[in-house]
Amino acid sequence: MPNVVFVAPFLLETTLRFIEAAAELPGVRLGLVTQDPPDRVPSALRAKLVQLEQAEDALGAESIAASVKKIAETLGTVDRLLGALEELQVPLGEVREKLRIPGMAGDTARNFRDKARMKDVLTAAGLPCARHARVSSEDEVWRFAKEAGYPLIFKPTAGSGARSTFRVQDENQLREALGWGAPTAEAESMIEEFVTGEEHSFDSVCLGGKLVWYSTTDYFPGPLQVLENPWVQWCVVLPRERRRPDVDGFVPVAQAALRALGMVNGLSHMEWFRRPDGRYAISEVGARPPGAQFVRLISYAHDTDMYEAWARLMISDEFDPPERPYAAGAAYLRGQGSGRIQAVSGLREVRDLVGKLAVEVKLPQKGAAATGTYDGDGYVIVRHPETEVVKRALSVLVRTVKVELE
Repeated sequence: MPNVVFVAPFLLETTLRFIEAAAELPGVRLGLVTQDPPDRVPSALRAKLVQLEQAEDALGAESIAASVKKIAETLGTVDRLLGALEELQVPLGEVREKLRIPGMAGDTARNFRDKARMKDVLTAAGLPCARHARVSSEDEVWRFAKEAGYPLIFKPTAGSGARSTFRVQDENQLREALGWGAPTAEAESMIEEFVTGEEHSFDSVCLGGKLVWYSTTDYFPGPLQVLENPWVQWCVVLPRERRRPDVDGFVPVAQAALRALGMVNGLSHMEWFRRPDGRYAISEVGARPPGAQFVRLISYAHDTDMYEAWARLMISDEFDPPERPYAAGAAYLRGQGSGRIQAVSGLREVRDLVGKLAVEVKLPQKGAAATGTYDGDGYVIVRHPETEVVKRALSVLVRTVKVELE
């Protein structure tokens, strides 16, 4: 009977799905560490937990370790330590090392979390990624810009989801980006060449260091372009066709990248480009499940529960690769500009056109502040056995549904 501790700093809707999946596995005794108040845990889930510990800082290794030790007093031992959040992977690795819990160690987790280090590892392995540099001063930024030329990307070394990421076209824009936060020795940044082309994800499962399953997703357009243009609506497509000539060549590249970074057992999320000339470029790799409702997309396309599959993978080292009977896609509903959501228009028009294809809908809430993120304030997930039908439905959604702000 495995004893498991799940760390969830914030009890968000998606995080709760991962916790519930772990709690419902047969024979699992689950403890939960969070910094949210205990009353935020739904009563049905609370009944499935052996113990709940409220940590002062559930993103810090020292605080997590103290809470895990308390739970271990009840469970006797802790066999696995889990967390789905990007920012958790390094502290979880450090705690596993300290308490001798199996799983990814802190040093390996840094290969994924520190994006400059990640690209150093990939470059040393001869794998394709953007020319880049870790920078700790403005002088280093300007030196790289002079050598590499424009356009460039300027971002944190430990970023995710295109947050605090700037595309700079010239010296003036680079100076403006530095004004938002110049790098220092204590807060380094990364600067890299700007890569263009078709943007995709590569979500995959490794067992024993071997790639046993993968799924590619197409972005329309890329997240950075969405953030730069508030009027752009983002959508993604998970095609039913697993094998495709335009992406098949990337599979061995991805497998080599995961091996170089140290992935042994786990679900990872990789973003990559296919350049106009057909060459590949790896953008980023996360040693955790994908965000932006991708786990839901994968679940709908494969007609399975990927939350449960992830929990079983991480706790029991088991994964049964699912078939894919459907294509799936998501249209992300985002307000154009900033302010509070006043209304959502176009819903009646799309209901007749795509209503039968929609399998999950989350509408933006009137009165809520617009998030300003690329995955917006709500979404519509559609699926169908034919990929082109899904693409047409998404096109209708992003053209017709509007989130009106005030």
